[in-house]
Amino acid sequence: MSAHARRWPAEWEEHAATWLSWPHNEETWPGRLAEAEAAFVEIVRALVPHEHVHINVCDAPMNQRVRERLNAGGVDPEQNVTVHEIPTDDAWVRDHGAIFVERDSQPLALDFRFDAWGGKYPPWDRDDAVASAMAKAVGTESERIDFVLEGGSIEGNGAGGLLATESCLLNPNRSREDAIPRTRDAVERVLRDALGSDHFIWLAGGIEGDDTDGHIDDVARFVAEDRIVCVREDDTGDVNAVALAENWSRLQRARDPRGQPYDLVSLPMPPPIEHDGDRLPASYANFYLANGVALVPVFDLPTDSRALSILADCLPSREIVPIGARGLVLGLGAVHCLTQQVPA
Repeated sequence: MSAHARRWPAEWEEHAATWLSWPHNEETWPGRLAEAEAAFVEIVRALVPHEHVHINVCDAPMNQRVRERLNAGGVDPEQNVTVHEIPTDDAWVRDHGAIFVERDSQPLALDFRFDAWGGKYPPWDRDDAVASAMAKAVGTESERIDFVLEGGSIEGNGAGGLLATESCLLNPNRSREDAIPRTRDAVERVLRDALGSDHFIWLAGGIEGDDTDGHIDDVARFVAEDRIVCVREDDTGDVNAVALAENWSRLQRARDPRGQPYDLVSLPMPPPIEHDGDRLPASYANFYLANGVALVPVFDLPTDSRALSILADCLPSREIVPIGARGLVLGLGAVHCLTQQVPA
């Protein structure tokens, strides 16, 4: 990797665009694919007044279908939307798509290896090729990095700070073909070189039902350089209670580069949502910050209003847009997992 100065802009900084990969995998949303598509229309409808939206589709028939779905949902696919015929295996562009950074103040698309969260869901060859195709589509230089990394496993504050979980980034299932060992020092070295990150906060793990081994974007998020929202479980008997308490404790002990504590905001967890007896990874932390708006997953539960109110207080300059996510989370992710920002 190049030694040139790098910076990974924070999600709340101005965007040139948001990128999506349209859902099409019936196995991900068994019997509920149309519901997932309806949520995607909601997402696009919330974004297009504020920024451009790029959408990956597999082929020409899918291109036509997406345009028809958008039109039916009141979104003009010719206005602030570009559809790209970039084939995917699934819809999780946060993880398989490019991560856009600045290198010497110029845009650079990082193309990390993708292997479907430790080889869980073959095939993944089309997803692994998406990042470079995205870069080519917008005329941005790309850099292939021979290291498995998903965008949902890291969270940055634009100033070198980075949040991650040990359960995911140090998981040996991500290094099945890597020469780089999954130790803290080795992972930090990769992230320092690739993203310009130089201040690391390691949390323990993620939430029950998360097949990514604990992505940070279901657990804790920066909403400002020195402010972090973190999910907590009020029910001490819940399966998530101990792990989330440990994460909160670590954040309380964490200090910024100046030695100051972070401003911590507690975000509730929704009551358990299950499918066929399995816990789904529903989390209000899986929100997405775009130009002037925050897209927040909601689950038709009493805790929705509390979570929305807390995030509105944290993000006073943004319109808070709830996105119905009960159907999305059946696929084991939500709004943040399905979006990727292109910094301005």
